[in-house]
Amino acid sequence: MAKPFLEDSSRLDRQVESLRLRRSENKMDDARKVLDEVFDRRTLLAVYKFMTSETIDTIDFPISTGKEGNVFRVTTHEGEFLALKIFRINTATFHSIARYIEGDPRFKGLSGSKRKLIYAWTVKEYKNLCRMQEAGIRVPEPIDFHENLLLMEYLGTPEMPAPAIRNVELEEPEEVYKEILKFMKLAFKKAELVHGDLSEYNILWHEDKPWIIDCGQSLTADHPNAEEFLKRDIKNINRYFRSLDVKIKSEEEILRSIKGVKK
Repeated sequence: MAKPFLEDSSRLDRQVESLRLRRSENKMDDARKVLDEVFDRRTLLAVYKFMTSETIDTIDFPISTGKEGNVFRVTTHEGEFLALKIFRINTATFHSIARYIEGDPRFKGLSGSKRKLIYAWTVKEYKNLCRMQEAGIRVPEPIDFHENLLLMEYLGTPEMPAPAIRNVELEEPEEVYKEILKFMKLAFKKAELVHGDLSEYNILWHEDKPWIIDCGQSLTADHPNAEEFLKRDIKNINRYFRSLDVKIKSEEEILRSIKGVKK
């Protein structure tokens, strides 16, 4: 049976305050500012919905802070860990995603409303994750969404979240490079998507394998800007693995392979 709304709202307020108190004193003001931006009234009401439906029991700790939002580890009523991504609804978020929206028919009529735009962005990441997972790409499994909240699989151990590959000493970087190129091709050919912001910052290392994250900005393969962003993804991946002394392929060769174009 779901708990009364006031009981859950009071409990959530205490959890959000505890997140502030866990931060170091030197960063307290910054941490409070960020959390106040993330947990505005509408967002708290959205989180209440997950809590009263018994999807989420507790908000445990922050996992990451990104350009568009923050990710928290949460625990379900069954004791399972999940990741909750909360997109911030403010002008900075709006401007950071604007370049990915132009030419996308899914955002027509939403440009005048930041809130509606962020809600649509949340749905977009959920659907992009579904498409990538179905295409055989290793991504966090999408679980649910509501307004500016995205609930998905948690990657990591009970003690800490999975690190980005830039923070891991890869034993076989050549094999990781090949697998990421394979993911890029699967995304383009099967999911019909281009990640659009792929780099060593949004590839996690979990269970000795690379996982692709942050797929909200992913473009459809027929988007007017798709090839431009695909070329940038290739350049980023080549730059990083070159720094690990991996023998990389040329950007032109990778692009032809991904698009299925022969010489």
